[in-house]
Amino acid sequence: MPVKLTTDQQAWLEAQVAAGAIPSVEEAVRAAIADLKSIADDDFAWATPYVDAARASLAAGSVSDGDKFIASLRERATRLKSG
Repeated sequence: MPVKLTTDQQAWLEAQVAAGAIPSVEEAVRAAIADLKSIADDDFAWATPYVDAARASLAAGSVSDGDKFIASLRERATRLKSG
């Protein structure tokens, strides 16, 4: 089955093969399809405990203001960058 790629996609894939990151363009396509299938087939049951824990925290009032949290992360990143 012929597959048409953009020039950029083909160049990137060929560069990955040349660098040894992937064995072949065909293998990259097979891996991409396998990844897409696993995403499509995932029922996210593994996430249930995390969702349950988040709901329990919310019900207990253990929540943070999102804007304040993001601001604190930005402040920390600035401090870390400045050394």
